Amino acid sequence: MAIISPFRALRPAKELASRVASLPYDVLNSAEARTVAEKNPYSFLHITKAEIDLPESTDVHSDKVYNKAADNLFIFRDNKILIRDGQPAYYIYELTMGKRKQTGLVCVSAISDYENNIIKKHELTRPEKELDRINHMRITGAQTGNVFLAYKSNVTLSMLIGYWKKAHEPAYDFVADDGIGHRVWVLHDPQTIHEITAIFLKQIPSTYIADGHHRAASAAKVKKALGKEASPESEYFLTTLFPSDELHIMEYNRVVNDLNGLDKNSFLEKLSKSFRVVKMNSAYSPDRLHNFGMYLEGNWYHLEAKENSFSDDPIGILDVSILHENILSPILGIKDVRTDNRIDFVGGIRGLGELEKRVDSGQMKLAFSLYPVSMEQLFNIADSGQIMPPKSTWFEPKLRDGLLTHLIR
Repeated sequence: MAIISPFRALRPAKELASRVASLPYDVLNSAEARTVAEKNPYSFLHITKAEIDLPESTDVHSDKVYNKAADNLFIFRDNKILIRDGQPAYYIYELTMGKRKQTGLVCVSAISDYENNIIKKHELTRPEKELDRINHMRITGAQTGNVFLAYKSNVTLSMLIGYWKKAHEPAYDFVADDGIGHRVWVLHDPQTIHEITAIFLKQIPSTYIADGHHRAASAAKVKKALGKEASPESEYFLTTLFPSDELHIMEYNRVVNDLNGLDKNSFLEKLSKSFRVVKMNSAYSPDRLHNFGMYLEGNWYHLEAKENSFSDDPIGILDVSILHENILSPILGIKDVRTDNRIDFVGGIRGLGELEKRVDSGQMKLAFSLYPVSMEQLFNIADSGQIMPPKSTWFEPKLRDGLLTHLIR
């Protein structure tokens, strides 16, 4: 059963919350982060992507960057931009995107649950990305990035959280510049805290990483590296848990920068062995499984996988697997999407226009739009102990960094 705990969050002064809150560190590159934060001294990007306060030539993985992050965190605390709560609490975090709302419980989850597979994974991690977060946590003494967990919906828990939202005013309530609404409540009542903790301990057998595999893995490795010097706080890591019936997975699209020596006609001919290929008059986003959009040399194509082109096991039936096994690997020669620099990934929130932009600019040669994975597929694969192909899921809306930080020393 899942072990969670309240914690003393480091969080912004109320009047600064909207200015402190920033997109997750891995959503923006350094140049984008500089642009976003250059006129906002309160942006949490000064801590999560501290290279923006150093010369552009600085290696983003150097100790200079992590030390600058630690310095900036100290300055934010010293200037009362960020203030640590005096007592442990749970926090309720509501996100609104258009007409859709989802409400999560912000807490700390036991690293032992991660190690014992109570917290289930569906993706492999990349060592260099782990090391980046390990160094950031180790040097700043803080878990600044939230791990997004899902759990199978629980009626009693939803009622408790819903009641608290109705009965109390939020500590933060703002709409970010991307139109996403953010509301946060502080849940400090000891009895309610006890009831929520007990529900997870007795009724929630597992939680599932939706987003944040590298942050979770890094927190576990930091705790292990600290050894006897580990604090009680380092036995846990920062998480927000959402009920599955409120979550929405978006597609995670692909762009590739060459055709592996093929011309367009030869490439299309090879595709036809496994797909029915139809040229479209406009942009195409799949509306069902096993269908793909492809953008090549200014034209969109509809690809439909032929019946004998994929297996029906839980991994083989995924569209990301069909794309890899029939196009990326055999035709384009991309064997490992985690390490091959010819491929990049574009979250569905950016739309088909971003795919066209990347190809039309000459940066990439072709793009693929995919149909999203379902929550049921994610749960089934994680429960079976299998691993999805990298970059299979994109969740929106995103939690903002900086609203709730967990200190581990």
